[in-house]
Amino acid sequence: MSDVQQVVTRIAPSPTGYMHIGTARTALFNWLYARARGGKFVLRVEDTDRARSTPEATQAILDGLAWLGLDYDGEAVSQFERADRHREVAEQMLAAGHAYKCFSTQEEIAAFRDAAKAEGRSTLFLSPWRDATDHPDAPYVIRLKAPREGTTVIRDQVQGDVTIQNATLDDMILLRSDGTPTYMHAVVVDDHDMGITHVIRGDDHLNNAARQVQIFKAMDWPEPVWAHIPLIHGDDGKKLSKRHGATGVMEYAEMGIPAAAMRNYLARLGWSHGDDELFTDEQALEWFDLDGIGKSPSRLDMKKLANVTGWHIARADDADLVAQINDFLKLTGQAELSQAQHDGLIRAMYCLKDRAKSLPDLLDKGRFVLEKRPFEYDEKAVNALDPVSRGILRELTAQLQNDSWTRDTLEGVLNAAAQSHGLKFGKLAGPLRAALSGRTVSPSVFDMMLVIGRDETIARLDEAASLS
Repeated sequence: MSDVQQVVTRIAPSPTGYMHIGTARTALFNWLYARARGGKFVLRVEDTDRARSTPEATQAILDGLAWLGLDYDGEAVSQFERADRHREVAEQMLAAGHAYKCFSTQEEIAAFRDAAKAEGRSTLFLSPWRDATDHPDAPYVIRLKAPREGTTVIRDQVQGDVTIQNATLDDMILLRSDGTPTYMHAVVVDDHDMGITHVIRGDDHLNNAARQVQIFKAMDWPEPVWAHIPLIHGDDGKKLSKRHGATGVMEYAEMGIPAAAMRNYLARLGWSHGDDELFTDEQALEWFDLDGIGKSPSRLDMKKLANVTGWHIARADDADLVAQINDFLKLTGQAELSQAQHDGLIRAMYCLKDRAKSLPDLLDKGRFVLEKRPFEYDEKAVNALDPVSRGILRELTAQLQNDSWTRDTLEGVLNAAAQSHGLKFGKLAGPLRAALSGRTVSPSVFDMMLVIGRDETIARLDEAASLS
């Protein structure tokens, strides 16, 4: 492969109803590798399994990529629609002697394997039609004429050189008896025709590579660079499943994880750049390379994801965060922000971002600008608004009428009010939070007052003071 050849990577998911987090990470690795090198990243939907492939499942893949922000070049390619090309290549291999017609029936293959098992031999099917010249008028499949001796070496950028004995590989089927191509064959033809230079995929495909290499060689096509990445496991080290939590990437979108945080977290699942855990897209593009991918399975850790999310939220642009919140509300079927709510969140975002671990966290912290009076006070807020506290709030409504609305002035007024009643400010903060937000856990009292302004602050204090 020429050093100046343009890098082309691909993501080739099967539409199974949702985009798995492992598929999302593979897509990210391919996207990072191609984009950082000025190459192309393409999408191929491997929809040859017609029973499982639906427009809805394909849309789920597109939705997952769109949410993650992984743009691909050109149009998405349907593997099923390329069946004629797959058949053409199989016929070429047949004509060149690299494939053969096999007339063995399913019953004959089963009998062969049963006998081999009973005799303690390998159950790898050895077709009697491999070198036959006389052919019956009967249904047949086209099989690859794979080498029976020697070894096949996969020069893998992650796993190193992987050597497989050819005696362990069967003559795989290229075309079924009804003329439809097999997945294993279609993948190679598609990768060649789409100009794929680097195949970066899960290591569950490593054995497939040994068989697919035979097609590349038979057709005298250049092999891509192979990079088989370990799978993602749960926090207990076992294969990731629903019991470990969300496995579909859009489930994380519905949890309110910002896409930038998810990209950062997915990049660190199996790849590293020194000790860097938290980084921007720009840094990931600068640093990502195949030699940073480890050989061991990575473990999904929701606590680490929360930390990554918090870091990204704290550094995000306020307006962008509010836009993401609106997208989250739409995605989860909730009412979108009104203009007033949008503007309120923009003003408040500086005091909401600290320690927030998700978009719902921001909404929860921002409740004081999202809800209109009259408030629904939670139980703790009601308890905090006892008669003594309500009396202090009544005094404050008068004192706040004419003071300048700055943090220093507000701190002076509120601290003086507390001292006049023999209280530390912490004792007054609870009733103030309750009055301003309807709860006792909220952003700073001073931040809330500055965000909502003098008139709204006084109106809320007055409303709380009037409770009976």
